[in-house]
Amino acid sequence: MNWTQVDIFTATPAVELLSVKLQDLGIRGCMVQDAQDFQEFLAQKDGHWDYLEDGLMELAHCETCVTVYLPENAQGAETLHALRAMLTQMRAADTEHQFGRLEAVCSGIREEDWANNWKQYFKPFPVGQKLYVKPSWEALAPEAEGRTVLEIDPASSFGTGQHHTTRLCLELMEGCIVPDQTKLLDLGCGSGILLIGGILLGAASAYGVDIEENAVRIAKENAQKNHLDASKYQLACGDILYDTALRERLGSGYDVITANIVADVLKAMAPLFPQLLKDGGILIVSGIITERAEEVLETITGYDFAVLERREAGGWCAVKLQKIAGMGTACETLRR
Repeated sequence: MNWTQVDIFTATPAVELLSVKLQDLGIRGCMVQDAQDFQEFLAQKDGHWDYLEDGLMELAHCETCVTVYLPENAQGAETLHALRAMLTQMRAADTEHQFGRLEAVCSGIREEDWANNWKQYFKPFPVGQKLYVKPSWEALAPEAEGRTVLEIDPASSFGTGQHHTTRLCLELMEGCIVPDQTKLLDLGCGSGILLIGGILLGAASAYGVDIEENAVRIAKENAQKNHLDASKYQLACGDILYDTALRERLGSGYDVITANIVADVLKAMAPLFPQLLKDGGILIVSGIITERAEEVLETITGYDFAVLERREAGGWCAVKLQKIAGMGTACETLRR
């Protein structure tokens, strides 16, 4: 398998936080180049150094950079999109401008080439009992018989359905959709796969939100490829954690919310979930590495949610929860 180097340019105060967030994306290792660390090394080193290589001395003046390696396949492309969305979130939260530019740059391959090269790995497959996920360039196989076809071309956006987090969401959502009744909200819609899947399963309406403009564009294109009734869905770009106008547009009373994001963002969104869901509504969260599942669930259940079902695959966890009545006090506090 080929790998692509991704350099994330940042600043010293962000390195530790960034390392934790990369782990939440399933990236287990990274390399850090930091001028401050090297300068501290020079100041504190024992003994006398007569000579240091020129390349090493350049570290004393380099821009802080965290480097990771992603596979050149569908999962690598999805991870890159999730990484970029995470950096966007960090930039929005960095009100004191301590984290540097927080930009990711790929080395060794153009991103447009990557977006095409990984197509060889994306093959059709069934999900749950009802759906059959396929890219537009693949023909239907006999195993699709009797299933609803969900056609998805994620391009540079997250969500082919192959990643464990997305597949687990689709499986959990399948039993939650009441035909012609369910009102669905997909937070972090990416390619639109969960929103589209929900409507194909019978949802009366769906609203998709993503922090990346490119994701919203691709989600709209994929919705059109699946010939969805345009009156049944809406898409918006924004961050509901900081955009109060967006939260007002979304409204409330949703029957089902899907949020396939990362642990820290799910924890930050926890107070918003009961505000958006109706009593008895279903929340499906995913994108959680198993090591952090208990931590995330402790936060969400603290807002009067009960765990109904938990599924794990490949080191990832997805959970279905239900909103319990009696959230007025918490929601009013949040509004104030």
